[in-house]
Amino acid sequence: MMKQVYEVYELLDSPSASGAEVKAYLEQLGQAEITVSTVEGDKGSTDFIKIVIAGKNGRLQGGDSPTLGVVGRLGGLGARPEMIGFVSDGDGAAASIAAAAKLLSMQSKGDVLDGDVIICTHICPDAPTQPHDPVPFMDSPVDILTMNQYEVTPEMEAILSIDTTKGNRVINHKGIAISPTVREGYVLRISEDLVDIAQNVTGEPCVTFAVTTQDITPYGNDLYHINSILQPAVATSAPVVGVAITAAAPVPGSATGASHEGDIALAAKFAVETAKAYGRGQCSFHSEKEYQHITKLYGSMKHLQTMGKSE
Repeated sequence: MMKQVYEVYELLDSPSASGAEVKAYLEQLGQAEITVSTVEGDKGSTDFIKIVIAGKNGRLQGGDSPTLGVVGRLGGLGARPEMIGFVSDGDGAAASIAAAAKLLSMQSKGDVLDGDVIICTHICPDAPTQPHDPVPFMDSPVDILTMNQYEVTPEMEAILSIDTTKGNRVINHKGIAISPTVREGYVLRISEDLVDIAQNVTGEPCVTFAVTTQDITPYGNDLYHINSILQPAVATSAPVVGVAITAAAPVPGSATGASHEGDIALAAKFAVETAKAYGRGQCSFHSEKEYQHITKLYGSMKHLQTMGKSE
């Protein structure tokens, strides 16, 4: 995976980084349906990229293997001209694109996954920043609703959301950490299958992180969010798990020289290994039976996916 990470990092660490360049890089590796959409926002523009890699028994082939979604969540790859170079916040994009590159390389050699995989992120080398405690946040040219519109699709039956999560004092660990499963306003138990995959990938005990109710509500409601890692969960009925790329000390998302290729590779490998197992029915994000039981006992929590009541 390091080969893909190095190549992707060099591609993205540029003031001219674009969705078109990423598409051209991926198309030389294998067969995928890749679309790029340039979207203008109040604070600039960004290129959304969607990579659809068909499985041998996936929905696209008329098969019954489920479809995994991988979302590389970020504000931007860079904060130019305020900061020079690739910022820590861009790790989610780097990891998701590296995972796509690895899957396409595997495919070209004959290792085709059972299920389809849909990978979405966006490419913005000059995003703005905004104040946040304890360290500054990266902002984005477009709002979260627009991101979800382009990065979360109805075909995704389970979603991994990869995001740099270093600007906090909650996860004091360098590497990756996974969240509990979130579905339609419920924070469910941590998936044992994903714990196994994380331990296999890292060779260490699985690190998890706490999720609060605020974190799974939409941005813009004046509530504190650790970051945008679980924002995809407000736009889907599918189970979502956050894959955090973490640090042992608080690191601003706008910091340059703060990305660690090994940690990006761990997140990308975790996504690839989850895609292998999920398409074969060997990995569950949650118990459907238990989810149905909790909703029967306590009702719908879908209101947490909305902006709530107006004051």
